[in-house]
Order: sequence, then structure tokens, then C-alpha cells
Amino acid sequence: MKISINWLRDFIDLARLPLQGQAEELDVLLTNTGLEVEGIEAHEKIPGGLRGFVVGEVVTCEKFEVKEKTLSLTTVDAGLDENLTIVCGAANVAAGQKVIVATPGTILYDNTGKALFTIEKRKVYGQPSEGMICAEDEIGIGTSHDGILILDTTLPNGTPAAQYFQIDSDLVLEIGLTPNRADAASHWGVARDIKAVSGIEVKLPDVSGFKVANNAFPIDVKIQDKGCTRFCGLTIDGVQVAPSPSWLQERLSAIGLRPINNIVDVTNYICHGLGQPMHAYDWNQLRGGKLIVDQAKAGTKFTTLDGTERTLSGEEIMICDAEGPIGLAGVMGGADSSIQDSTTRIYLEVAYFKPERIRKAAQIHSLKTDASFRFERGTDIEAKAFAIQYAALLIQEIAGGQISSDLVDIYLEKPELAEINMTYARIKQLIGIEIGAERIQEILIALDFELKNKSADGFTAIAPAYRVDVTREADIIEEILRIHGLDNIPLSENLSAKFISEFPALDKEKVQLNIGQSLAAKGFQEIISNSLTKGEYHSLIAKDLTFDTVEILNRLSEDLGVMRQHLVFHGLEVLAHNINRRQKDLKLFEFGKTYHKKGEKFIEKRHLALYTSGLSEGETWSHAPQKSQLHQMYAQVIATMKQLGVAQFDTTVIEQSQVYAYGLTITVNKKPVVSLGLVHPKLAQKLDVKQEVFMADFDWDFWVKQEKGNFVYQEISKFPEVRRDLSLVLDQTVSLQAIQRIAEQTEKNLLKNVSVFDVYVGKNLGEGKKSYSVSFTLQDETQTLTDKVIDATMDRLITRFEKELGALIRK
Repeated sequence: MKISINWLRDFIDLARLPLQGQAEELDVLLTNTGLEVEGIEAHEKIPGGLRGFVVGEVVTCEKFEVKEKTLSLTTVDAGLDENLTIVCGAANVAAGQKVIVATPGTILYDNTGKALFTIEKRKVYGQPSEGMICAEDEIGIGTSHDGILILDTTLPNGTPAAQYFQIDSDLVLEIGLTPNRADAASHWGVARDIKAVSGIEVKLPDVSGFKVANNAFPIDVKIQDKGCTRFCGLTIDGVQVAPSPSWLQERLSAIGLRPINNIVDVTNYICHGLGQPMHAYDWNQLRGGKLIVDQAKAGTKFTTLDGTERTLSGEEIMICDAEGPIGLAGVMGGADSSIQDSTTRIYLEVAYFKPERIRKAAQIHSLKTDASFRFERGTDIEAKAFAIQYAALLIQEIAGGQISSDLVDIYLEKPELAEINMTYARIKQLIGIEIGAERIQEILIALDFELKNKSADGFTAIAPAYRVDVTREADIIEEILRIHGLDNIPLSENLSAKFISEFPALDKEKVQLNIGQSLAAKGFQEIISNSLTKGEYHSLIAKDLTFDTVEILNRLSEDLGVMRQHLVFHGLEVLAHNINRRQKDLKLFEFGKTYHKKGEKFIEKRHLALYTSGLSEGETWSHAPQKSQLHQMYAQVIATMKQLGVAQFDTTVIEQSQVYAYGLTITVNKKPVVSLGLVHPKLAQKLDVKQEVFMADFDWDFWVKQEKGNFVYQEISKFPEVRRDLSLVLDQTVSLQAIQRIAEQTEKNLLKNVSVFDVYVGKNLGEGKKSYSVSFTLQDETQTLTDKVIDATMDRLITRFEKELGALIRK
């Protein structure tokens, strides 16, 4: 399911969210609520988004003749450091004009979005030309090529053309909607989840202007099939079928729908905006002035809108007029009553059909439509009248006409709302932690649940009509949990259960052996040290410790008087022992435990520690000796994490540590799981180590649970990979990880690797700026990549970087 961020803003003020409602923030927020964002794509009204086109001014213009052609050699101020020299063939170019200029590096597209060519510095008939002064068809805003486009504007030279033409781009979220979440199959539904998490109220369209002008063209509606429990309909007379306004076409195009005409587009807009599929009929094609919801006889032939003649099974719900079927209810309308360019009077219908009936009809005829997708899962029966009133107002606004019948609203069977008795004790039992009663009620009220019979022990929750999936106690607890946040629920090793599942136990020793073998293969040597250590050691890193020391009551000596709280001390002791014996180039690892005390409670934690010191590579005839560095330790940490099955993580800088002079903390789902950095020289010297030591400390209790063990091997692709490089000028606060994350979200199939090969900081970039030179490796496992696919992929990446990171692409 596609959700347009611009469309979503019609329902909720995204600017009030952190990060100002950017796609990355929505990605995390929605995924945490159960609406998993599978991808984010840019949608542009004009192919290329007018990148590279700017407002310019023709400073000089000199005519010259070439092969019976009259050309102009111009200088143009495009807001750059120097004026551009451009050869122009348009007869209407003259000095002093404000024009649109395509600067070097700009890509021109045709009206289908296909890249035509890139503007480059070149010679034209012996004259240097550094850009192009554009006609409207070359920009993509029209079809005229009679001459260059002359602007009437006071905007400064260099202003992006997108700003002049007020062209807004959009970002579209691809949400993997689970079958139970019919309530979220619309922009309104997604906005409701954002409201529940953020507290920002949802804005609904105003239908107070809905007014019936007369009852001149009523339709007699009868419901004879119990599969339809609510039906709303009305007539609008005097409409003019025409293309939709640009805002409506943009809304539909953004989510992949082809605009058809203003009437049909409104019905699609309501379907995807409010989650209410509806249908518009040509009023004059409804024979007998009747509309009947009934079943047709088995074997009846019926032609749907797609032009296919279908044989009915007799079990479908059919929309019929006085003479026979005109629509396959909840799935697709009929060809005979569809909206035509000549239509001037329409009948608008929105209804509730029982999901199981629509699901069966769609299966029988192998039809999957936007309407059936929603009806099969269950639509909001209470929002039918609101949806048709809003649709009628929109049609009047963009197609004219007046409402010329009373609003028919046949409501045969009100839904039985689920009433579920809840206790706070049961909620705590299933979630595993205690969430305050006030917070629980706040979450459910934000999700439109009604609460009654409230007491100190619990309450009765009444689900809203649109939550057809909430029927039992566990469903309510799931709602509480997804809004409270799964990341806010700490997990212990010993979880109680009312049942025993026969899953194979995780072999922690095997996981440890596999990682140890991998480290040994990379030149690391394993050490094993004593769990007892000196009490004075802990005073050296007291600020880094969050627990009390476990002391030995019957200690044999002061050197073995306490249980260690950190592996760094014995690691440094081993390093000192080897360095003092002239073994200075070392790579070590250790699996070990630390011991802590909190009140009267004792805690054991397992760790994996890595150490490097001295030279990572010795001196040879081909290169100088290479000292161990932090980035090498970081690379080893990432390789170990990937072997354990985790590739998504965040990093923060370690500050004010007594263990590390500098370094990083790696977090997974906001949980610190690895720390790495340069061991503080003062601490190293205390243990007689006078050379740099880099250390990484893994929370092994966490990591041992991540190992999947199900490695998949595949044949090396026979199709070549392609590398493309970008130079991005960014704020110094932007990390490489942010670039990698956006790239992976934008292109999940073709992108194989993202790496940085140069970082530059200098005065010519501006204060607070840096430049990343980043390479992107693309490969299709099934075919050779074409220039069109490669260029389209890189354009999507550039758009995301510019939009979300404020990147300037260096040419």
C-alpha cells in the first residue's frame, strides 16, 4: 500500500513531529506501530524535479551566422561565480531577459521520464557553450518550442526553477499492510496511528456545506441480499466530465494511480484517502430508475469495466437496475453504466458489504482491485454517510452540478461492537511489565476505544466499528503494546510461560566457537584470564561503572580480592606481559564474564573483548609499516556483527569515559551492545602499557542470541556489477551511516554496497560543511543493468540525499 506524505499532511500536521515529519522519522514511527515501511520513493511532478535548472539573466547577446543559420553567443548570469557562455539558436533571445538556464550536469528528460542527455560544456560551431537557455518543452512544463521561455520575475539569478514554478516533490511510503489492519488501508487510517503515538489530532474534511438542492432525480434503492448491510446513494445533476485539477491528479499519480476524469478520480481519492471504496454510475444508464442489491442467477453473463465478459456463479452480490446486473459489488463496476465524457448526471454510491462475500467473489473471478482489497478486510460502516457527503462536495467543486436527490441511507444491520473485559493484572502478565493504568487508558482512548466500567482492577473496552480485527483480550493488549512501543519492553533471559514449546535450545558454546574460529582466522589470538582482580583497578574507572563491586569474603590476597567488573584490566595485563618481551604487534580476543552487585542482587554478564596494539601490518619492500587504528577495529566489529546476523545499528560517540580516550557506542534497537575505542593512555600506563591499545567490548549475552546459523550460499552472479560515485557536501553533523541507511531504504534490490573513499573538509566548502566521496555498487542478479536503470536509481538516491540530508551534489 502506498502512502503519499503530501496527502498525509491533509489529515495530520506532520510538521509537529520530530525531524519535521521527514520520511525517515515516519518510517520508524509507523514501523514501530505495526505498519511496516518497506520502502520510500520520491515522486516528482516533472521528471527530474527540475534539478539543475535555475533562473538566469541574459547579460550580452551577439548574433553570428553559421551555414545559413543565425545563432546567438550569449553570456548568462546564472547565480554562479562566473557568467556562463551559451550558444542559443532561439530567435527571440536578447540581452536583459530573465530566462531558465540548464547548468552543466543537468539531465533533460522526455515527457515519459526517460533521460535524453546531459548538459555539458562543449563547443558549438567553434564557440564555447556551457549550458542551455530553455524553451518550455525542454523544461517539461509545456509543449511549446517556438522560442526560449522569457520570465517576468524579480527573483535573484540562481534561484532554482522548481521554486519559480512552485513544483513540489513528494515522498511515497510503501507500507506492508498485514491482513488484520483494514483500518489502516487509507491515509486517514495511517494518520490515526500517528495520532495515537504523537498526540497530534487528525484533521477531517469539513462536510458542513453538504446541501441537497432538490429531489428531482431520485433512484429507488432496494436491498435484497443480506450481504449488504448499509447503502448510501445520491444523484448529482449538471456535472461536466473533464480532466481533474492538477492537485488531484498529483495525489493519485503519487501512489501509482492513473488519473481518468474528475468523477472517477474523486471516487479513487475517497477510496485511498478515507478507505471507503465507492462507485459512480451514469444516471441515464440506470434502467427503470431503480437500483437493487441482489444476487443474479448462476450462469448469467456480465461484462465488467475491464471489458471482460464473466459468467456469474450465483453467489456474488450484484448491483442491478430494473433489467439486470450493472456492477459486481465490492469488486468492479459494469461496462454499460460507466462514466463517459458525455455524462451529465451521475449516481454516487458507497456501501458496506460483508467481507467474506466479497473475498469469495474476487476469488471466483480472479479479480483483485483496490475496492476488493478493502472490502475483503472490512471497511468502516459508520463512515459511509460522511464519505459520500465529502465526495459529493468534491465533485461539485471540480465538476459542477447540484445534488438532485435526497441522500439514501439504508442501514439494515448495525455492527455488534466488541466489548472486552480487561484487568490490569492480565495486561501486566502478557506484556511482562507494569504499564500504569492512566497510560493504558490514554493509549486506548487515542485509538478511539470507548472505556466503561472503570475500576482499580480494570475496565471494559469497546472497539470502534472500524476495528473489525479487535475481538478478544489479546487484541486489546496488542494495541496497548504497539503504541507503548515494543522497544520499551525489557526482555529478561528467564521468561515465564504457561506452556512449553519444543524448540531446540540455543547452543551458546557453538556460537562462541564459530566466532572464535573466525577471529583466529583473521590473526587474533585467544586469551583466558582470571575472574578475580585487584580492588584498586575499579577505582580507576569508577565513573564508567554503574554497579557495586562483588568482594571476596575469604580472599587469598589483595591482588585477587574482588570479581572483575570490566575485561580491560586483564587485557592490558596480557598486553603488558607480551610487550615487555618485545612482542609489540598484538591482536587478542577473550570470552569472559564480569560480576556486579546491585543492592542485594548479584549479576553476571558475558562479554567478548577484542584488543589490537602495535602494527597492523609490518614493514615490507612494498609498503611502510601500518599502525593499528580505530577504523580497523570498527571494521572487525562490523564483520563480527554481520556474522551474528545483525546489520542494522546506530552509533554514538563515547564522551567522558575513563576507559576510552575516544570511541563509539553501537546500539541495536536503542540498546548499547558494543563499545569500542582507544583505551585511555592514563589507564594503559597504570598497567605498564605505553603504546596505543584499541579495544572493543561486546555484550555477549545479547549477541549470542542473534546468531541465526542458517547461512545461505548462492552462485556468483554472471551479470556485471556497476559502480557509480557521488560527492556529497553535507553538514558536519551528518554521518556516513545516515547516507548508507537512506541508500538502502531507497534501493533494496540493486544496491550491493555503499562505501566512502574520501572525506574532505576545507574553507572552500563553507563553515560547518564536509564532503563525502561515496561509491555505490549496483548489480542485478537476473540481467545486465542498462544505463536507464542505473541513471534512474542514482537520480532517486540524489533526490533522497538532497531532500532529507540537505546534500549538495558536487559536479
